[in-house]
Amino acid sequence: MQIQEDFDLRHFNTFHVSAHARYFVEVSTILELSTALDFQKTHDLPFILIGQGSNLLFKEDYPGLIIELNIRGIKKLGETRERIHVKASCGENWHEFVQYCLQKEYFGLENLSLIPGTVGAAPVQNIGAYGVELSDFLHELEAIRISDGQLRTFSRDECELSYRHSVFKGELRDQYIITSVTLALLKKPQLKLTYPALNTALQDYAEQEITAQLVSDVVCQIRRSKLPDPLTLGNAGSFFRNPVVSQDIADSLKAQYPDIPIYPYEGVCKIAAAWLIDQAGWKGYREGDVGVHKDHALVLVNYGNARGEELFDLSQRIQQSVQEKFGIELEPEVRII
Repeated sequence: MQIQEDFDLRHFNTFHVSAHARYFVEVSTILELSTALDFQKTHDLPFILIGQGSNLLFKEDYPGLIIELNIRGIKKLGETRERIHVKASCGENWHEFVQYCLQKEYFGLENLSLIPGTVGAAPVQNIGAYGVELSDFLHELEAIRISDGQLRTFSRDECELSYRHSVFKGELRDQYIITSVTLALLKKPQLKLTYPALNTALQDYAEQEITAQLVSDVVCQIRRSKLPDPLTLGNAGSFFRNPVVSQDIADSLKAQYPDIPIYPYEGVCKIAAAWLIDQAGWKGYREGDVGVHKDHALVLVNYGNARGEELFDLSQRIQQSVQEKFGIELEPEVRII
């Protein structure tokens, strides 16, 4: 383990913006993580954790310690009549973990294929896509309490998972580091195919048997067709969450804008943020090296050498215009530092 100074973070965030951290360290074991936290406390430094930098926007240099979590490992813990319990360490790549599970015939995660990031980041915002959320399969997780290094196991209920939210983004924000996640996956596939875009895409395979692997492959095709590859165009995927509103507000908006996409969600309604941004005139917008992707209004992009501050400014202008036009506040899904 080596702690580096004045570290350029350009290759550690998928926006590819240049920002420098006062200190940077990669940890691959729990012991190394504890050592890094001791260094942070000794030097009284602010710190943040990163996995693969896929959900971050650095709008300025960071004056503290960046800890890259690269703790790896996957193992089967046991099984019940219908479920298999699989434990994965926080540094595992999420998509690679999904594919590992499919190869082992552990089912349920196929709709969550190709979501960027690591296993450890997945519960923090309760990742979800195409009608499935992590909360559907989370059994428990382990996390280290930053204040004293104690390891605690959180049950699914204790994680307080909801739409793109968890206790780790709320009451316990910046208090714990998730080190492993245990999922209760299915022995037999129970495919969820009702999400409109997925259902439509699968119609091209009507003469084939619809398997979990095929669902995963089609989800990957959809995501690749909609979202630019961050290796070639700097972005962090969806920049904003889909806003959640009451049924009354949804009905009022539907009366004004009959084409607005609205989806029922746990007694309330989700509105497609991409539609709001598109209708506000931002889709395909570009100014210098910052812009909104031409094919997906939720994706802010760095066309070359944009500064994080410029991307942040663009996001604020989008929020303001959507608020003025629709009376809806967009919240960033990306963590802004």
